[in-house]
Amino acid sequence: MAKEAELNRREQEIKRREEALARAGVIIEPKNWPPFFPIIHVDISNDIPVHLQRVQYVSFASLLGLVICLFWNILCVTAAWVTGHDPRIWFLAVIYFITGCPGAYFLWYRPLYRAMRKDSAFSYGWFFLFYFFHIAFCIYAAVSPPFFYVGRSLAGIFQSISEIGENAGVGIMYFMGFAMFVLEALLSIWVFQKVYWFFRGKGSEAQMRPDTASRAPPF
Repeated sequence: MAKEAELNRREQEIKRREEALARAGVIIEPKNWPPFFPIIHVDISNDIPVHLQRVQYVSFASLLGLVICLFWNILCVTAAWVTGHDPRIWFLAVIYFITGCPGAYFLWYRPLYRAMRKDSAFSYGWFFLFYFFHIAFCIYAAVSPPFFYVGRSLAGIFQSISEIGENAGVGIMYFMGFAMFVLEALLSIWVFQKVYWFFRGKGSEAQMRPDTASRAPPF
């Protein structure tokens, strides 16, 4: 009984705090994604206006795409390291992953989420700045010129060509990484363009909205 009373007291205290935060205008965002181990808040269908949801979903896909690209890049570089390349390339690949994934979430995905949720010009500006760097990185990674980093720490086209002549299996992995970075760059450019058009008013709401006619009931 004492434990039950303590739990009830804590629930009431939490409820009072939530109500106080709501009155103060503070938005509570419970972590709900991924479902098996929630670490971030993603509720696009409820948080984002309907006519902007498609762009927000695609921007979320570009965030996941970056995670996949950088994880695959680690696998590529691990294979290259095992076959005799400088071990420093593996540490660089890991650094790209552990800094790039949370960096992307906090520097451009969350600002875009807030911008579309609250129509914040500051958040839009923040998103444009860091999403531009994100796109530039994806293009750079897809090309992977042999400077600014050690050896083959990015799976791009130049490193793929070099690797395919030394080890076909690793070279194919690098080519797959190159294709992933290209797709990520193209997807990100589409998101940047759509958000920019909406922000500048060059794209009407009707263009951002889904086809209402196709969703209308047939009666």
